[in-house]
Amino acid sequence: MKTLPSARTIAPRQLLFFLGCIAPLAKLVLLPAQLAADAKNDLLLSALLPVALESLSVFAAVLLAKRALSFFALLERSFGRAAATLGSVVLSLFFLFAAYIPLFEQKLMVQSVFYDTLPSDLLFAPFFLLSVYFCLKPLASFGRVFDLLGPLSVLSFAVLVLFSMGEADFAALLPAGISGAKGILTGAKHALAWFFDGALVLPLLDKIQYKKGLAWKAAAVHLAGGGAVLLFLALFYGIFQGIAPVQFFAFAKTAKYFPAVGILGRVDYLFIYALALAMIFASLMPMFSAVELLKEAFGESKQKCLFYSLLLNGAMIASSAALGFAFPAAERFLTRTLVWLFPLFSAALPLALLLLRERRKRREA
Repeated sequence: MKTLPSARTIAPRQLLFFLGCIAPLAKLVLLPAQLAADAKNDLLLSALLPVALESLSVFAAVLLAKRALSFFALLERSFGRAAATLGSVVLSLFFLFAAYIPLFEQKLMVQSVFYDTLPSDLLFAPFFLLSVYFCLKPLASFGRVFDLLGPLSVLSFAVLVLFSMGEADFAALLPAGISGAKGILTGAKHALAWFFDGALVLPLLDKIQYKKGLAWKAAAVHLAGGGAVLLFLALFYGIFQGIAPVQFFAFAKTAKYFPAVGILGRVDYLFIYALALAMIFASLMPMFSAVELLKEAFGESKQKCLFYSLLLNGAMIASSAALGFAFPAAERFLTRTLVWLFPLFSAALPLALLLLRERRKRREA
């Protein structure tokens, strides 16, 4: 078993910060309005299935890290190098697709919430420079960021929830089930495009400093993060009710009705900015994961790493230019036509790799 340098590993604490405190933030931008449009006041029921499925996939993926083998090595050991290379490329392409919604959510949020008078393409260009830069950095760089942003995210989210609580009418969530099974399941299906944290763990398998019980802790922490998302969804619908389907970027709006805001000004923006900063790194992880997979498949010299980063980020920039005014259509395509890709790669793949491992162990015995 090859020992990786510490700069290329992530500590259990840092992984838990990401799974429980940072990754859930990506579900607070456009997903609440999407769920409200599909399931109305049953949006919590629609979100329950993806949250539970994602936590199960996180458990399976982190449990795979116990083997201290990379995703590429797991496939190579069972199917050969060619199949491992193909699998890494396919998963990398999935991350490129999966990154589309989080990245463009950030672009639209920055344009709409923070700097609505500046051209969005010009404003968001530094994000891609940041993405190119961090895709070249070792995993430990993200780990240190998670150490800082994890507690900050928890504090900021708690304050915004506290500010919002008094304005929410939770009776609006009743009676449960009014949307019927069709509406609830439709909401759950469309929401799957935001739930792929299990897949994000796969490129990190040999880089996680696995300790006993980490898989259970990761699943529990991730469920806690999912619980925070459900709490926000309840607040969101309790505040906006009938107009919830058109309340995009709601995490930046719910706290503005807090009475003290009228006296002190938008003090809630301090915490909104903190969450937005953490969201940036949550949306960078799919791009980083895609680059990590290409490194395993084709080598990781400095020149190659730069090429991978420029290639993937260049593809995303091209998508930004080509689909600048077609995001709603692109989002519908991902959340309806291609939505099956998300449970396939995020849930089915980690579980299949676990079964593959067990079958391999029985053969070796």
